Amino acid sequence: MEAMPNEIRLMGDMVCRSTAATAIMGSMPNNPQARGASIDDIDRAIIRALADNARLANNALAEAVGIAPSTCLARTRSLQERGIIRGFRAEVDPAAIGLPLQAMISVRLRAHTREQVASFRSTAPDLPGVLAVFHMAGSDDYLLHVGVAGPEALRDFVVDNLTTHPAVAQTRTNLIFEQIPGRRYLAPPGR
Repeated sequence: MEAMPNEIRLMGDMVCRSTAATAIMGSMPNNPQARGASIDDIDRAIIRALADNARLANNALAEAVGIAPSTCLARTRSLQERGIIRGFRAEVDPAAIGLPLQAMISVRLRAHTREQVASFRSTAPDLPGVLAVFHMAGSDDYLLHVGVAGPEALRDFVVDNLTTHPAVAQTRTNLIFEQIPGRRYLAPPGR
């Protein structure tokens, strides 16, 4: 399968074991391009259709949302330029590539100095099996979504990469039984 523009990232999704590309929306609160960006019902329909199938040809997308292909292309490009649609990526089943066990690992740092935060932040995304890294507010500083081959590999990941990291004070591991993708954010505001 040919890669879509941008990159192919491993997305841990144990329910939807599809390799079809999915649209990733830039709706994170820290996205300066998307903050304050206004979208209407047609934009939401485009986002919803691309989230279901990011490989839709522009003509099929235009037909699905009920607008002219030229209008659809212009709106899709605008959504990308404004950072609302951040990219198109293949969704890969971790189990199919030898990572059947997934976990969320909470990480608390020893101190909140810029050096320790920067040290962990620069290291964590490149650790083997890390699917996503979340910088959190609250009692834990980071949340790592990891995929590994089994319980021993999970233990080794924590011991070799986290407990030995000089910035890490504590970890807590929770196994993931199932991931169910949410779609609530695609609804118009107030619904």
